[in-house]
Amino acid sequence: MGSQGKDTATYHDDFPILHDSRPDDVSIHAFMVSTTRGFLPRMDPIVTLPAEFDPLESILQRMPVTTASGEPGLLAQGKGQLGEAVHKELPDLTEFVDKYRHDLPLMNALYRDYSFLASAYLLEPCHERFVIGEEYGLGRQVLPANVARPIAKCAEICEFKPFMEYAGSYALFNYRLVDPSLGFSFSEPSNVRLIRAFEHGLDPTSSEAGFVLVHIDMVRHSGPLVAGAVASLDACRRSTLSSSSTHPEMTELSARQSLNVSLSQMLAALKKINAMMETMWKRSKPDDYTSFRTFIFGITKQSMFPNGVVYEGLPDSNGRPLSFRGESGANDSMIPLMDNLLQIPMPDTPLTKILDDFRSYRPSNHRAFLEWVKRGSEEVGLRRWALALGDSGRGSNDTMTEEERAEVRHSRSLWIQVLNQVRDFRWRHWCFAREYILKQTSHPTATGGSPIVTWLPNQLQAVMGHMMGLYERMGGDEAGGLGEECKDIMELVRRQDETLKKEVRKYCEERGVSGA
Repeated sequence: MGSQGKDTATYHDDFPILHDSRPDDVSIHAFMVSTTRGFLPRMDPIVTLPAEFDPLESILQRMPVTTASGEPGLLAQGKGQLGEAVHKELPDLTEFVDKYRHDLPLMNALYRDYSFLASAYLLEPCHERFVIGEEYGLGRQVLPANVARPIAKCAEICEFKPFMEYAGSYALFNYRLVDPSLGFSFSEPSNVRLIRAFEHGLDPTSSEAGFVLVHIDMVRHSGPLVAGAVASLDACRRSTLSSSSTHPEMTELSARQSLNVSLSQMLAALKKINAMMETMWKRSKPDDYTSFRTFIFGITKQSMFPNGVVYEGLPDSNGRPLSFRGESGANDSMIPLMDNLLQIPMPDTPLTKILDDFRSYRPSNHRAFLEWVKRGSEEVGLRRWALALGDSGRGSNDTMTEEERAEVRHSRSLWIQVLNQVRDFRWRHWCFAREYILKQTSHPTATGGSPIVTWLPNQLQAVMGHMMGLYERMGGDEAGGLGEECKDIMELVRRQDETLKKEVRKYCEERGVSGA
């Protein structure tokens, strides 16, 4: 473990984690995990494109249902006006993508903008049917070369899929600060605006803006999650050295105390994230969601694209239709980080395979970091050591001092509380799915192509089952000694577990779908 430069990055097993996010460095990707900005891009997103992309900018500014001026845009006019503008006005600008390929944050901005245009183009016919109360029907089945070629080039350079993604385009690289000196102010009036939108999102008071801004507001608290995860792994590694004569300064007690500090750090961050998530009810209304949701559907498992989409002009595809999952908040990296660090087991089901598939729809550096944490947590035996679950030697109860036992009880309590915040996040996500989707539409799949009724409960039930199992292993209510807070948490978990099972059965029966 060492450092590079002026403490810009710390290397843990050759994985760089930024402390200085290097906002002016155009030679590295816009998304690099840092202890300061967490999973946000390492700089505020680029708003203004080079002049060569003025034709793209012109269409994007005129595209939303309501433009920045408040006038109706191309998507409000019906009769495929956006598609017509794409065919008549937009040249193939791929050569200029190559011209600027050295500037990776700019490549990310271009990826964002082309992905907005691609989604709007493909789903425009579905939107037009939706607004007159019809089923979505079919989207456009071919993406023309003047969009397909540049988005594919941008995606290749930025290491994304050539389709809209949550972090790289729709949410986390899609904000601007009205006054940069004020930073992230989400109070009224908000200092944060969307750069691109489909419906009314250029108005910061709209439900579309609120939907995206809540996600940004949540992720801006992710830095302590990154720092806490790294510190937890470091503490566990230090504990292995505590018995070594070559490291007399390291003790089991000091390592465990460090662990408890890092768990407390992550717990505080998760509480802030969940508090921000709760503001969704106010900032984005359930009745409004389906109207802009049309444009964030993907291709995979969607009735609008039964055979995929042909990307014209891509020699590698040889005219074969391509298929990608749609934008989804499930592609955020915060909860997957906790899953991997805490070693939360998921069931071996087709629903979990979808969860695995979602991993590829994140920035490449996020993917690498999450995998590094997963591998590291398993290799050092973080959970077993942290909870002192019968491991002979390190953390064994029969070798502990009373002070060490007290710290173990603290570790166990904090671990349950952190797991509870993961449960709380997933429970709220299920509540959103129930109120924003299940009660608003009969369309059976979420934007990412997962089945709405059963997919979120798959992960939520796994977390609650894991919590109940761990709690019993640690002695439960009677002998665990973890205090009233953990006891109350577990009572809530048991109630929610039963409630969730009943709700899933109800929706499965109503919609005629399998609960498996």
